[in-house]
Amino acid sequence: MEMRRFLGGLCFLALLRLGGAAEAVVGVAGVDGRRAIAATDEDFVCATMDWWPPDKCDYGTCSWGLASLLNLVENFSLQILSKFFSPPPDLSNKILLNAVRAFSPLKLRLGGSLQDKLVYGTGDGGGPCAPFVKNTSEMFGFTQGCLPLHRWDELNAFFQKSGARIVFGLNALNGRVPLPDGSMGGPWDYTNAASLIRYTASKGYKIHGWELGNELSGSGVGTKVGADQYAADVIALKSLVDTIYQGNPSKPLVLAPGGFFDAGWFTEVIVKTRPNLLNVVTHHIYNLGPGVDTHLIEKILNPSYLDGMVSTFSNLQGILKSAGTSAVAWVGESGGAYNSGRHLVTDSFVFSFWFLDQLGMSAKYDTKSYCRQSLIGGNYGLLNKETFQPNPDYYSALLWHRLMGTKVLSATFNGTNMIRAYAHCAKDSPGITLLLINLSGNTTSQVSVTSEGAHANTVKKHSRKTRHLAAGSMREEYHLTAKDGSLQSQVMLLNGRALVADENGEIPRLEPVKVDAAQPIAVAPYSIVFAHIHNFPAPACS
Repeated sequence: MEMRRFLGGLCFLALLRLGGAAEAVVGVAGVDGRRAIAATDEDFVCATMDWWPPDKCDYGTCSWGLASLLNLVENFSLQILSKFFSPPPDLSNKILLNAVRAFSPLKLRLGGSLQDKLVYGTGDGGGPCAPFVKNTSEMFGFTQGCLPLHRWDELNAFFQKSGARIVFGLNALNGRVPLPDGSMGGPWDYTNAASLIRYTASKGYKIHGWELGNELSGSGVGTKVGADQYAADVIALKSLVDTIYQGNPSKPLVLAPGGFFDAGWFTEVIVKTRPNLLNVVTHHIYNLGPGVDTHLIEKILNPSYLDGMVSTFSNLQGILKSAGTSAVAWVGESGGAYNSGRHLVTDSFVFSFWFLDQLGMSAKYDTKSYCRQSLIGGNYGLLNKETFQPNPDYYSALLWHRLMGTKVLSATFNGTNMIRAYAHCAKDSPGITLLLINLSGNTTSQVSVTSEGAHANTVKKHSRKTRHLAAGSMREEYHLTAKDGSLQSQVMLLNGRALVADENGEIPRLEPVKVDAAQPIAVAPYSIVFAHIHNFPAPACS
């Protein structure tokens, strides 16, 4: 088996070098390894889980199925029962369990639009704990829903089993009253939230963070809350968490606002919660527009369009630094295209161009964690909602998690604007990992890597200043391409081999090909390459 993989890797590299009919271009990736420009959390890659019921539909398509937190992992409980009963119930959730476990840990943010209509069945509400019911006259098209405590117990059993690290989004609209301008006024009634937090702490369930609200910042989605009141509510949540977890060495973080970036609104909340009443500032990204847009692929493959997010990351960092706060930035939810994404775009190979570019760009601007909408559900899930088979972006996320360390390095690319380049110190290993994304379907880029990238502006300068790697040294390359060359394929190839979970639900091994480090990196058309360069001169990584 090992020999077959080795020979397969050699064949793949040989085909890559030939390049087929693609035009070959020369480029230089410059990496400045002298100092880190930013740092991420160890568990930078994060995914979301949502509350949408099966009858959540967009543009005539109902894409959530049984992916809701209220019913998704019910089959996990059945898996436990399967040890005692025959025939076993549906065991496809083995993939779900293994997919989360593979990250060790995967941070999961539980929330979404309906979180601000969710109450918790702790007994203080007075009424029955009823599920969400479709009602088009209600905000987001559903009535209030309830999370039963037995369901919360089931979910936490799964989180513990899978090793997930949990951030829970709280209902921030309880107790508020509608105002004439369409916003919600008055202070947050945290009675029900406090009951859930106390119950959770009493059961010993580990929570990484409690987040207040979903998309209520700025002009809001559905409704909004003013920044001054929101800041006061964040302070109330911080006090609540401090009290309930007093003496606990693993006190959860306090996060807010989980909404779209609005400079004035965010500045006011950050200033009024400084220096340490808010741990994490979370914002959401759906920069590609609605899922119904037929031009999504054009946007994804347009480097100028991708660069449009730089201002958001940069402006938020500027606010945090000038405000004198200890709070850090996360992307708390990002699905690219809103209203559940678009089938065969946001759940296919082409979306990894956007997704990995977002991870690279956000990390450069000191974003500590990036939560992808969604782990499962909608048309942008990392996992298929029926089979649980990982979609291409799952493997992109897992490779990032395993190869890209926390220290971010400055990386430039000269040769074509269709190559996106990002570099980090390697994860738990010497050297660096370089990520190269080829947005062109017509050119193979032969990429040389130099340690003088921070000071060279042209390929010619790079060639003079390249610091050659030791003769005979090797690097590890992970080439990602689409099955059958189709950008809309839901199967990703790693070094020419299809990535598919096996019949036992095991996630496939992600194995590199080894290449002479003195050779350029061949980046095929419409492909993505992670290159782990062990002996790259990078004092920042030592």
